[in-house]
Amino acid sequence: MLPLALAGAFPSFSQTQSVETTVKETLVTATRFADTASDLPFGVSVISSDEIKRSGAGTVNEAIMKLLGVPGRLDYYGGGDYALDLRGFGTTAASNQMVIVDGLKMNEADLGGTRLAGIPIDSVARIEVIRGSGAVLYGEGATGGVIVITTKAGRGIARKNSAEIYAAAGSLGVGEVRASGTVASGGFSIDLAANKRQADNHRDNFHSDVDGGAVTGQWSNEWLRFGVRYARDELQTGLPGSLTAAQYDVNPRQTKSPQNWANIKNARQGVFAEAAVGDWQLAMDADTRSKSLNSYSPTWLTKYEVDVNALSVRARNERKIGSYTNIAIAGFDKADWTRSDLGSSKGVRKQENQGFYLKDDVIFAGGTRLSAGWRTDDIQKDVSGVAVRINERPDAWELGLSQPVAAGTSLYGRIGQSYRLANVDEFGFTTPGVAMRPQTSRDTELGVRVNRGVANLDIRWYRSDLNNEIGYDSKANGPSGPGTGANVNLDPTVRQGLELEGRYALNSSVNLRLNAALREARFVSGAYAGNNVPLVPSKTLALRADWSPVPGHRIDGGLNWVSSQNPDFSNLCTMPAYTTMDLQYGYQFKNAEFALGLNNIMDSKYYTQAFGCTAGVTTSIYPEAGRTLTASMRLRF
Repeated sequence: MLPLALAGAFPSFSQTQSVETTVKETLVTATRFADTASDLPFGVSVISSDEIKRSGAGTVNEAIMKLLGVPGRLDYYGGGDYALDLRGFGTTAASNQMVIVDGLKMNEADLGGTRLAGIPIDSVARIEVIRGSGAVLYGEGATGGVIVITTKAGRGIARKNSAEIYAAAGSLGVGEVRASGTVASGGFSIDLAANKRQADNHRDNFHSDVDGGAVTGQWSNEWLRFGVRYARDELQTGLPGSLTAAQYDVNPRQTKSPQNWANIKNARQGVFAEAAVGDWQLAMDADTRSKSLNSYSPTWLTKYEVDVNALSVRARNERKIGSYTNIAIAGFDKADWTRSDLGSSKGVRKQENQGFYLKDDVIFAGGTRLSAGWRTDDIQKDVSGVAVRINERPDAWELGLSQPVAAGTSLYGRIGQSYRLANVDEFGFTTPGVAMRPQTSRDTELGVRVNRGVANLDIRWYRSDLNNEIGYDSKANGPSGPGTGANVNLDPTVRQGLELEGRYALNSSVNLRLNAALREARFVSGAYAGNNVPLVPSKTLALRADWSPVPGHRIDGGLNWVSSQNPDFSNLCTMPAYTTMDLQYGYQFKNAEFALGLNNIMDSKYYTQAFGCTAGVTTSIYPEAGRTLTASMRLRF
């Protein structure tokens, strides 16, 4: 009855209304090949490049936070980066979700995180987010979900000559220039993107300078596409450090580390190919990637270089057999990751992994879709100077079902198992004599999907039961002595919750978007039984609307609310809930667009990152910015 009730809650618009009553079928590539989103046995959220531009988001992180309501925590290194948390993993969120850019994994094998803000935002064609396990298709560390970013060059469609220039200036010394373009002739095309942004930012010693660029050359015909690509980005930033609660109350702009700074460089280059041969689709991506980081303080120098070689080969076969369609996917992933520490700490850390996966979907004439998948990985990790070595062969599996129950309404669900191993930073700093065990999760998801043309709704319930979850406990016995902290296998934990995602075209000029979530992340047993997992808000809400009152004028605005959370395992401290609002007005004149954007309209004083608790008072606080204003101009050719 629930799906039918939900279906009835949406109006069936009459033909006399001015709005469009049908929408195009949404295709997603989060399944590693293009597939229809409406009959998948799990939910996928999609953000288009047009939506990113309307929102005024300047980075991938900001787009996902604003448009999908995903909570984020300010990155220590700034530069517009945030640590996103799809399903309540707190401090280990980055190690429990995947980031895929044009077919290849971008996650690091350490605790360094993935620098999403380094991806030129104007090069992005779409962002797809799977909230929930992607372990079968993507492997280790995908329990919380997968963020799939496809660039305009990566899509390889609509090849035509075009160019775009963007310039902006605003509060806190912001100055930004971006340029992108495509040159196409026959089957050949070249895509280019470049960006530079400087800002004083909202704290002393937090000035940042970001620049980057990307170029892709490719050739395609009706059945074949191949090409080469190169991308780089660099961040130079001051490091203002954290504040105590008293310092934050007196002056959140201040710094206690005026001499600290950091420099991060990323570069990747590779080749790709796609082919359609009969019932088969074939794809290959091969990249080499490098990263260097220098982080200076008077007492410690963090300096390292990372080198990665990655390969992904996959195939898809779709065949009609009698009254049903069978879709089979098989693939092989291989990666070698090496980090050389050259600063105050020295050594070499390595990870090698190769995985093979199979996935098969059967779609019956009535629309019922059955899905089954399995993956096995061979993973090896080494840290110089550490006698323990990881050598594991974990498996992942999942079973899924999507079932239409009424016109435009379907139920879906899946169960499966995902996994994660300690990364090279974690298993090098553990309780002496205690080996780290693999983290496993039994994952369940149920949902209802309703599509009424101009209105659609997706409601998902999920639960992940984790054993041997890997995390840092500041009270554990560590290498420095009893109670000094170590990476450990935590007592059993659970992640469960309810997610609601909806869109509604009120009329031809007004569009609404809603994302809301209730989350529970808690310890099931052990010393912290019943306590919340640190840095996981239990409730989030994101409301967004865009309005075109007359041709050439557009207003886009949104509200994001994040509930309170605890920064500590004992839950003795609390980080306050916060609400932010943003608004952007845009005016289109021929090929030029002028915009004025206002972030944090109410000038809320808040913070998203803190990791200390002293005598019941939250400390180690990283403040967020107050109200800011940005004026921009975009020219299209």
